[in-house]
Amino acid sequence: MNKKALIAMSGGVDSSVAALLMKENGYDCIGVTMRLFQNEDIGVSREKSCCSLDDVEDARGIAHSLGMPYYVFNFTDDFQSQVIGRFISAYENGATPNPCVDCNRTMKFGKLYRRAMMLGCDCVVTGHYARIEKENGRYLLKQAADDTKDQSYVLPFLTQEQLAHTQFPLGNMRKAEIRKIAEARGFANANKRESQDICFVP
Repeated sequence: MNKKALIAMSGGVDSSVAALLMKENGYDCIGVTMRLFQNEDIGVSREKSCCSLDDVEDARGIAHSLGMPYYVFNFTDDFQSQVIGRFISAYENGATPNPCVDCNRTMKFGKLYRRAMMLGCDCVVTGHYARIEKENGRYLLKQAADDTKDQSYVLPFLTQEQLAHTQFPLGNMRKAEIRKIAEARGFANANKRESQDICFVP
């Protein structure tokens, strides 16, 4: 029986190629996009957002092309309190927030990770540029091979249990390789613009 992986899919090229690599490694994969906010909540029109309906459709299309079931999970209430609320509170109190750390901690490796374990998945998979290695019986979070894309700094909270059940397929690859793989597979998002903004700040 194949191992089962839950793939966090944003609609971007990184998570799409991560899904492809896990399929090629023999995993039974489930694609999931997290719905984190309503556009009206952040003061933009329904059509304009980096986490838009187009992104969901891109993720759904890739999942379909790979023969994966695909779902959208609604985590808007928790995102409002755990990420947006903390972001606002930090600024109000003279601190500098890092909402990407909060989002990864509470959403991706909080709610989504628990949902994956409930579904009987062996691991959660993301398109983060980071590596996990096991040394002397402990899992270590390490920087990505591509130091221009490294995202290990937004994942300092990961526990041993989470590291044991998480995979970052892109950790040893460079961005240019990812785009070439996506182009070769005919992915519609192969050359999609990267989003490096805070998703809920227009």
